[in-house]
Amino acid sequence: MNLALFDLDNTLLAIDSDHAWGRYLVAQGIVDSAEFDRRNDYFYERYKAGTLDIDEYLRFALAPLAGRPRAQIDAWHADFMARVIRPAMGARARDLVRAHLAAGDICCCVTATNAFVTAPIAREFGIPHLIACDLEERDGVYTGAPRGVPSFQEGKIVRVEGWLATMGRRIADFAESRFYSDSRNDIPLLERVTHPVAVDPDDTLREVAAARGWPVISLRETA
Repeated sequence: MNLALFDLDNTLLAIDSDHAWGRYLVAQGIVDSAEFDRRNDYFYERYKAGTLDIDEYLRFALAPLAGRPRAQIDAWHADFMARVIRPAMGARARDLVRAHLAAGDICCCVTATNAFVTAPIAREFGIPHLIACDLEERDGVYTGAPRGVPSFQEGKIVRVEGWLATMGRRIADFAESRFYSDSRNDIPLLERVTHPVAVDPDDTLREVAAARGWPVISLRETA
């Protein structure tokens, strides 16, 4: 039994679900369009540059969920899945996940996007385990605050090792472990697995992959 870890945004998905969720909230008039859109774009650029303050970002991104009835935000998310996410779930990404599941690998989506946004997406891909940034709840309602260690940069290693520890395992215990990612932010976890795979990588990860001999693949649909 091997280990297969998948980044989500711009890896399995052809878009960034976190940024797209913000855009969806703006388009639906749920948040103030000008200010929210500006800050959403600002944080996304910081993420791509590898300079994101994850705690600052999470408080921004989670604020629209604070105090909202779950039925309301779940309805928004169902519409978001139909309009935005499913069209960005390509056949190659689905086939990759299916191949690992069919091989009996332990499969987990490991993402810096929050669990509210990503849990339904991981389920749609058929991935049984999810590590995402967790949200604080009180009486079943989100407070708008993050909880625990964010699954971002080195935090992904902390969260993966913590999850595996619940099964009495470590990354190093697997003869073969894979992590698929597009982002420079994921280089720490890519360095921990036996088979790092760069997927439609950003410029920094592409350079690192070339220097270290890591495979580079694309999950995007061809014309």
